[in-house]
Amino acid sequence: MAQMEDTQDTTVSFSQGTRMLFYLMSPNETSFAEVEKVPEYVQQATPFFVGMILLEVLLGWLKTGNIPIQINDGTTSLSAGMMSQMPQLFVRSLEVSSYIYIWNNFHILELPWDSAWTWWLAFLGVDFGYYWLHRCSHELNILWAAHQVHHSSEYYNLTTALRQSVTQQFASWVFYLPMALIVPPSVFAVHIQFNLLYQFWIHTEIVKDLGPLEWILNTPSHHRVHHGRNRYCIDKNYGGTLIVWDRMFGTFAPEDDKVIYGLTHPINTFDILSVEFEYYVYLWHQFLNADGITNKLSVIFNGPGWTPGKPRLGDPDDLPEVTGKEVPHNPEWSTVLQAYVHVQFLLVLLNYNNLFETEQMLSQTTVLLITGYILLTLTTLGYIMDQSPNAVVWEMSRCLLMLALHRLGYISSTVPLLALATEVFASLSAVYWALQCFSKLAIKEKHY
Repeated sequence: MAQMEDTQDTTVSFSQGTRMLFYLMSPNETSFAEVEKVPEYVQQATPFFVGMILLEVLLGWLKTGNIPIQINDGTTSLSAGMMSQMPQLFVRSLEVSSYIYIWNNFHILELPWDSAWTWWLAFLGVDFGYYWLHRCSHELNILWAAHQVHHSSEYYNLTTALRQSVTQQFASWVFYLPMALIVPPSVFAVHIQFNLLYQFWIHTEIVKDLGPLEWILNTPSHHRVHHGRNRYCIDKNYGGTLIVWDRMFGTFAPEDDKVIYGLTHPINTFDILSVEFEYYVYLWHQFLNADGITNKLSVIFNGPGWTPGKPRLGDPDDLPEVTGKEVPHNPEWSTVLQAYVHVQFLLVLLNYNNLFETEQMLSQTTVLLITGYILLTLTTLGYIMDQSPNAVVWEMSRCLLMLALHRLGYISSTVPLLALATEVFASLSAVYWALQCFSKLAIKEKHY
């Protein structure tokens, strides 16, 4: 086994890339002596995510005649997914680094890294830890502030799976530390990725029922319930790969009535900064306005539905009534503007992927500059989708910055024709938004 690991390629094949999304990888092909040799499975899964999203769109269109993904909602979900990975450009994942620290200083038993028994124990341990992380993220307001990002979409499709919080990793590491007493970090580093990857494919309405597998695995049906705001869905089905933990601890609910997705109080915005951080602002105001230290602490450590005089997790009767006729937030906007956002997002996605592929060769200043540009792009696209009054000025400024960065070679393409097309597109976009800006100024002056 050790000889095989030494020559093992850390890139995934098409077969492996497909199978890892369903946790169908064997211990033989995913066991490593050192954590540094563990592939970046999540990063390498990007083309497989795209392929499955396109497949879902095709199947949804063939089945219903409608595309199951809205550009504004899907773009927001993908933007959140991109943001959630960006801290790894600067620091190693807290989940892995904290695990390594506990292993190096406090482990009491060293299970063999190349044993199938260790592999399967880690599979169960990571999934059990995820169950409690997930449950606490719904039952503790301070953790819900991060996790609510994932629930903020009122649609349920594969892009929703990528709507992840940039801050959740700052708390999630705690739940896996007991494993570090006996399970080597390299084994943990494999399963923490596979557990996340498995949860991608269950975010779909295409798959209805999986028969006997519904008793053991977390399936699309079970996870649809978890994403619902119907009363029977609230605080149910926390499992990652397995549903057995929910059955054991009394948090399981089968899919019954039509599921209405999203938060009990929808945020009604596609601004990625609001999606990621607005609840922290709300929580801070609640903390400041609470009377007494007990109520202040309850704001942080009780459930998101708690108010003074109510049970720790809130009163279900206080939840807004779900009629089944709720319409997701989807303001009308022109087809041209939708196409524009689509193209700009594809361009920034290329920059994002290129940044992760080349960041080892770039200076920290360059990485920081490109990261800032990506975040600015995701923010301004959110303004456009929200039809915010600020969109015009911000997008004009961003297009000028895009043109400058492209000229300076920070976001240039290796394909000459694409590089030229990008520069022309950036120039035309800057001119368009500049004209829109001047037009708004002229109307404002005339109004006065």
